[in-house]
Amino acid sequence: MEGISRKLFLLSFLLLEGSTQDFGQTQFICTSVPKDMDLCTATLQNSGPGDDLKTTVMQLRETVLQQKETIMNQKETIRELTSKLARCEGQSIPEPGDSRAGGRRKEAGSKNTMGDVSRGPLDRPTIVQLEQTLETLKQRLENLEQFSRTNNSAQTNSLKDLLQNKIDDMEKQVLSRVNTLEESKPGQRNETDQRGRVESTLTSLHHRINDLEKGQKDNRPLDKFQLTFPLRTNYMFAKVKKSLPEMYAFTVCMWIKSNASPGVGTPFSYAVPAQANELVLIEWGNNPMEILINDKMAKLPFLINDGKWHHICVTWTTRDGVWEAFQDGVMRGNGENLAPYHPIKPHGVLVLGQEQDTLGGGFDATQAFVGELANFNMWDKKLTSGEIYSLATCSNKAQVGNVFAWSETSIEVYGGATKWTFEPCRQLN
Repeated sequence: MEGISRKLFLLSFLLLEGSTQDFGQTQFICTSVPKDMDLCTATLQNSGPGDDLKTTVMQLRETVLQQKETIMNQKETIRELTSKLARCEGQSIPEPGDSRAGGRRKEAGSKNTMGDVSRGPLDRPTIVQLEQTLETLKQRLENLEQFSRTNNSAQTNSLKDLLQNKIDDMEKQVLSRVNTLEESKPGQRNETDQRGRVESTLTSLHHRINDLEKGQKDNRPLDKFQLTFPLRTNYMFAKVKKSLPEMYAFTVCMWIKSNASPGVGTPFSYAVPAQANELVLIEWGNNPMEILINDKMAKLPFLINDGKWHHICVTWTTRDGVWEAFQDGVMRGNGENLAPYHPIKPHGVLVLGQEQDTLGGGFDATQAFVGELANFNMWDKKLTSGEIYSLATCSNKAQVGNVFAWSETSIEVYGGATKWTFEPCRQLN
């Protein structure tokens, strides 16, 4: 029995030595070992069949080492492939609505550091958007015609006729290229080139209309204009030329018109060096409109996504963070504890039409405002309900903002955003 036990031990030792090797046709050899002899010595020094056994053991050890080296190489290859796959997945385009909204909607710590205004796939206007832009341009022509009827002069009529000819000519070119996009199914590169040409044509059309409208600017009050943002992009916006002072209370009011879906986007955002979300009004995705102060949020009960003009106001005081929201002159909601005892910081950048993730930039096309905006005014105090009602009903006693007053000379437009003669209060007459 003792001899049998020693043979079994030797067989177990050999099995453990070759446990990582696929033996295939290899056979195991059991050899008798004297009682008082060391097992390992007997295994390696035994003559006869032991020489073969020694050779087999050495080969098994060498094979194990080679397999370990191969496994390490394969692990390194797997890590490289995993890294490449992660980079590929990181470059894929998220579906709109996958992330949360706003600078804060993207969740804390995940700010978009995109400081440039390069056009990605999200920025490309759809055919529907292009058609909406054409409709907007036609509306501008109607505005000019109305201006012509009001100011019956030979110069204005001549301007109207010239504009009509230009619009007809450019519209034919745009529609021709849109039809080409709809009928053909080229590769991704060709489609990108065609869309680029259509965008270029639209930009040219905007510039020509702006040039033609310049003749009217000298004849209109500086506050009788509106801003239009026809497409959802990361490069179309307006910038207020001066910053805001430190404020312990404010009222911000504007006329707004949009039917964009989902969400109208960001009518305005104010960023300071230490906080991109110092003061933001945003309606992103399927979320309700929100007001952000120092990245703290309150939901506003506004319902404005119907393609009609609406007058909206938001008031706030730092004491207890009390806020009120007015739509069309009527209070629709209020609350408190919105960034209490935090003053609005000075020396920032006020942008209309985009949400800032960095100071003056970092725009995200999915958060851009689409629609029309006018009479944006701001005060460093809380207006009364009566004062807000006067603004919404275009009373002669209505006042303008003491912090920022709506004026063409105070605003610069970029990326195709346009201004033209318009008076929101005209709809109330």
